[in-house]
Amino acid sequence: MPPAPKSGGTLFLGLELAVDQLRASIVDENLELAGVEYVDFDAELSEYQTQGGIFTTPGEAYTTPVEMWVKALDFLLEKLQKNYDLTRIRSIGGSAQHALVWWKSSPIPGLPVLDPRLPLHSQLAANTFSLPNVPTSQDSAAHTHALALEAALGGPDLMSVRVGTCGSPALVAAQLLRVREAWPEVWGRTGRVQMASSFLASLICGTFTGISESEACATGMWNHGGPQGPSQWDDGVLDIVGGSRDDGRKIRAWLGDVDLAAGGKRIGTVSKYLVDRYGFDPDTIVTPFTSDYLSSYLSLCPTPSDAVLAFGPMDLLMTPAQQYVPTRLYNLYPHPALDSGEKRRYIAILTTRNADVPRALVRDMYTKSWSAFDRLVAIVPPGGSIGLDDKLFSFWFLQGDTYPFSHVKGIFRFETGIKVNEFRDLRANPRCLVESQILSFRVRWSRMLATGVLGPTPGRGKSSPSVPPHPPLQANGRSTNLPISQSLGLAFDPYDYSSLPLRILTTGAASNFPSVANLVGDVFNAVVSMPTSQVDSAQLLPHRNAPAPGFPSRAALGGAYVARWVWGKERERAAGLPLSRSAGGVGMTFEEEVKRLLGKRWATTGGAPARTNVNGIVSLSASAGSAPGSGTSTPYGHGHSRSGLGSTVLVEEDEDELILAEREDRLRTFTSSTTISTTSTTSTGMAPSTAFTTPDLSGGVSPSAGTSGSGTGTPAPPSTTTLVPVSALPSTSEADLQAGIAKVAEPDVDAFMAYASLVPEYCRLEGLLVKGLV
Repeated sequence: MPPAPKSGGTLFLGLELAVDQLRASIVDENLELAGVEYVDFDAELSEYQTQGGIFTTPGEAYTTPVEMWVKALDFLLEKLQKNYDLTRIRSIGGSAQHALVWWKSSPIPGLPVLDPRLPLHSQLAANTFSLPNVPTSQDSAAHTHALALEAALGGPDLMSVRVGTCGSPALVAAQLLRVREAWPEVWGRTGRVQMASSFLASLICGTFTGISESEACATGMWNHGGPQGPSQWDDGVLDIVGGSRDDGRKIRAWLGDVDLAAGGKRIGTVSKYLVDRYGFDPDTIVTPFTSDYLSSYLSLCPTPSDAVLAFGPMDLLMTPAQQYVPTRLYNLYPHPALDSGEKRRYIAILTTRNADVPRALVRDMYTKSWSAFDRLVAIVPPGGSIGLDDKLFSFWFLQGDTYPFSHVKGIFRFETGIKVNEFRDLRANPRCLVESQILSFRVRWSRMLATGVLGPTPGRGKSSPSVPPHPPLQANGRSTNLPISQSLGLAFDPYDYSSLPLRILTTGAASNFPSVANLVGDVFNAVVSMPTSQVDSAQLLPHRNAPAPGFPSRAALGGAYVARWVWGKERERAAGLPLSRSAGGVGMTFEEEVKRLLGKRWATTGGAPARTNVNGIVSLSASAGSAPGSGTSTPYGHGHSRSGLGSTVLVEEDEDELILAEREDRLRTFTSSTTISTTSTTSTGMAPSTAFTTPDLSGGVSPSAGTSGSGTGTPAPPSTTTLVPVSALPSTSEADLQAGIAKVAEPDVDAFMAYASLVPEYCRLEGLLVKGLV
């Protein structure tokens, strides 16, 4: 891309340290996209020999080298210097994956005295860090340590009330405990630990920065006192993790202070090193960095009636929360972008660790491409069967998951309520997997709602009068007047969608599949929308969680948006303007300010769609519904426009049947056991990655295509069709297009009712798994 002009308006930079790439997005004063750069770890830093940015080792350990991050920052800054006038950047925000950086106790390098004549990686070599390769959020090696900590704190309920979360291998507390027990030499030479977001912010500021409170709440050691009470490190938990009071105090010193400003003010200015080496303006401010998933959430500005469903190596369902009610049912974090004096708000998050990896494994086992996977999800009936009483259910737990599945591991299939090794119709596997993943979120949402954490129910979803009558209930052949939830043995009414989200905002590669987008809309009876930048990116690379080259990532955009918000507030304060919420300045919430700026851009450009890339590619979402497959119906559609596959949805059904027939013998042998180890998972050719839902398909060929099902070594034939990704529907509103959002699937109340009828059996089977009865 040619360098940007050396003069022009104000710019704002957002960074994202993802698992597979280091990304940058630049926006102007009205949040119009002005630039995108990235460094791909596998391709551009191949000397580290990572796959998807990580090392996979036995014991479900997924790690990444910290030195690679530092070198990637050198490369990224060089690209930015070459292509943009960095003196125009007024503010920098950012985010990073959930990981912990371990600094050596001596010497910790003096960041303010870095030599601008040398790159960062030559001054912060691998021996600077006491743990050169650090666990990523996908790492499950600390699962037993997380459960041990949970037990020491009295179980998941008491732990959640105390520190806001229950045991998870991603907890910093569990990672610290594992290192202390497994590598005492690493523990002994450590002098400081930082979250990856704080680490990246420190490199930008040139001084060590504190952790944000939203990330402190994710450590499992922070006691958030709620809206009124004090928030602080929990000394009792620190002592348990450290093994003694002295080591507990040591951990507290390692972690440093927590930034309680809720993201509403700067944490510093850009370092002298970056000014001298790359030409940044010395007055460029740096705003608080946060986790990548929270930054992605911020970029979407969800309303109280929205939920954000992020598909990836871990699937997350995030929604605004009004109350601080910690329980084991969800994770609860303070909103990372609040103004001083603003009422505390929170984000409730439901997490599933078994996400992309099971989807990739099912694709490899039952199809030869994501296109075939998508077609099977589309054409198989809800519940995997046309019959009303023989629905199929499957649960894939390849890793230890969060509550209530922390002790569940294996592959479990049920047909007519009975556990089976394999479904009679193999084609049902892709659909049943995706259904179980989305039904899990739907059930957990209703359980979360009952706690009151989301605030008053009215206004969150559709009004109750529009809910159709429930199906007639029978008890021993007679009508019953019991409440439907009690009749079904549930704590909630599965047929009532008034408390469900009005809209689901989706991100991640799985949501690029039309069948998955439709399924989300049907299970929640909600409109499914997606950022227009992802819709356009999906037309080029539909299988990637990482955006196509030239397209921004949501987390990097979220950092840029926060940078613009904080800069605007400081400018308004400097001008002495009143803190009026209607003035469009410091008195507005983050979401209100972002929407105001996007509205200003819309008006200034005469209603032109927001720019989605910097490659000059015409926005495919600009004219909603113009892309292939838009506005079509799936075979189980209900007569209105839905995200679809077009007329080719049934063309390759014979091909799919042939593929399944060829692999049937191998599959039945493979799935004769209900458990699966990390070794057997890897043997299929699939490895976890944030860059892809599975390793690069190279035109649709399965990674395991090196051998056929018969084991003869004959390469499998390439897929004859490619996946037709989702596209914007014609019914996308102007308000959504103004905000850079496109509707990709419509709900259908009949399909919702069909899935509501599956909820009681799903919950029954889930209970059997949790209790270890199957």
